[in-house]
Amino acid sequence: MPTRIREPWLSFLRDVDRALIEPVEVHCLGGFVLAVLWGLPRPTGDVDFIEARPRPAGEDLLRIAGEGTALATKHRLHFQRVTVAEYPEGYKGRLIDITPGGFRKLKLRALEVHDVVLAKLSRNSPRDRADVEFLARHGALDRRRIEERFDAELRPHLLNEAREALTLELWLAEFLEKNE
Repeated sequence: MPTRIREPWLSFLRDVDRALIEPVEVHCLGGFVLAVLWGLPRPTGDVDFIEARPRPAGEDLLRIAGEGTALATKHRLHFQRVTVAEYPEGYKGRLIDITPGGFRKLKLRALEVHDVVLAKLSRNSPRDRADVEFLARHGALDRRRIEERFDAELRPHLLNEAREALTLELWLAEFLEKNE
């Protein structure tokens, strides 16, 4: 079933789909994904992504709809490649198709909610913590799933494992324990 994406995103994404020369699959995360899948009310001006396939089409995507492009200026929205992010190793097997119906070249795939949360650990900004709190309040998070995924798919690849483990421990205590 196609995902329902609200305006102004839908018009922007339609224009991107029309402008693309080649098909591109975009692996999205961040506030855009949380708004589409969970109704996060916080506005965001970008579609964060960690991968676009095939790579040349990802470069076309940024040329067409990256920050500062004509489409970005027209819609005041843009695509942004996230270059510094830690995310679970097996995320690709859990991607969720959020492509609106009728799109021909742009395929939007979203990280599953627990993977989005784990990708926010290393930055740990106030906005990231607010997003995790929002998801916890809405019953979107399973503590065991987060812990298992962190241990199996993220911890072995972290540069600062102790810091990220502590951040996760604090988030779980603050947001999940009070919502259980």
